[in-house]
Amino acid sequence: MRQFEGGWRRAAFWAGCLALLLGVRLCHVDVLWVDEAYGLAAARRMLEGAELYRGVWFDKPPLYAWIYLAWGAETGWALRVGGALFALLCCWLAARTADAMFGRREGYVAAALMAFYLSFGHPAALISLAPDLLLIPFALGAVWAAQTGRPVAAGIIAAAGLLANAKALVLLPVILIWRPRGAARGAAGYAAAAAGVWLAAGDWLGPVWQWGAMYSREALFANPLAEGAARTVNWAGFHAALVMGAAIYFARREKGWWRMAVWVLAGLLMVAAGMRFFPRYYFALLPALTIAAARGICLPGRWWVTAMLAVALIVPAVRFGSRHVATLRGEPRAMRDLALFADAREAASAIRKMARPGDTLLVWGYRPELNVLAGLPGATRFIDSQPLTGVIADRHLTVSTPSAPELAARFRRELAGTRPAFIADGLGKLNAALAIERYGDLGEWLEGYEQVAETEGVRIYRRRVAGTQSQTR
Repeated sequence: MRQFEGGWRRAAFWAGCLALLLGVRLCHVDVLWVDEAYGLAAARRMLEGAELYRGVWFDKPPLYAWIYLAWGAETGWALRVGGALFALLCCWLAARTADAMFGRREGYVAAALMAFYLSFGHPAALISLAPDLLLIPFALGAVWAAQTGRPVAAGIIAAAGLLANAKALVLLPVILIWRPRGAARGAAGYAAAAAGVWLAAGDWLGPVWQWGAMYSREALFANPLAEGAARTVNWAGFHAALVMGAAIYFARREKGWWRMAVWVLAGLLMVAAGMRFFPRYYFALLPALTIAAARGICLPGRWWVTAMLAVALIVPAVRFGSRHVATLRGEPRAMRDLALFADAREAASAIRKMARPGDTLLVWGYRPELNVLAGLPGATRFIDSQPLTGVIADRHLTVSTPSAPELAARFRRELAGTRPAFIADGLGKLNAALAIERYGDLGEWLEGYEQVAETEGVRIYRRRVAGTQSQTR
């Protein structure tokens, strides 16, 4: 009877976690965040028969596109259920890792904390299955394997994380330090798996590693250290329950505490990589702090910790819970964050109304929502204009100086040999210097097109056909 009751409680706990994770994500069932649209756009090109990196220029590791193939690169309910199940996997791995390190109670607390913080955070980062979020299960799985005395498995899992995020390189020293006696076996497992990852990924050296290195070299902020400190303090405020719980654990100096400290420091290094400090980068801290906080909260004789935890959780629950509800209702405060999505939806609708069977689309600008919402196959291997302008997407709304001018010129020559039926310039009205019509080497090619529609942020061109008239409005 006791075993049955225990099983019922476990089932109820995990059902509660899934209900929370799914409920939050279903608030976003009718919207598409840009970071998930990018992976979806690449996945759809793969379903059209294009090979990732060769037939699709994609500057992120392959899992970012592969994961969307699991549900046919569909949006709506399928996308949200898939996201909830991924988040539940993270919770389960957090539970297993904390259980292996401390005990079953800590395992449940770790899972609950992971479910909470994968439900209440910045929606653009939280909802999108993008590289920083995708790395979480690899980090947890690698440490779990190391903690349970399986260094080879730890190395393999850590290296497999490269399929999700290049920051998985930082997981290698974590697992080697975690189990020094098995360091040689862990390193061998990592090396073998990394070689397999490299072969499985395909031709990703240029778009992922070289482009990524260029991206990381160019700081986004004038004073990145000050910006990083401010953003980290802000993140710590919303994650006060984790920070306080972890502080209690580290103050206790239990056996092996220094391993957890190494893991936290590795997370901070991942956050600081590239000196951008976007909210999604802080997912690198979530696994280590969740495990440490679970132990701090569960230490005996700490009733006041429960009270502090309850208070600390109220702030993010209210702050971000209201954002989810606002998005569900389509309220103006939510739509300010989704202004480009709403504009892309309008432009995509216009394209679909004019499209004929066999028509194709080129999107100019970093507007992957257009690729997904328009529903037309791609005519080129470019799903955005970063490689065509040489300007990185996180600055192309305000900067027009290319980071890779020679590469961009070569890619534009390639583009001039293609004939998409539609061109959607989603950048020119936001940054006139990067409008497609400003590129002289595309001038003759662009003469074969006429503008047929526009929205607040998108100009839509269609290839000219003899006997047709312009529908420019």
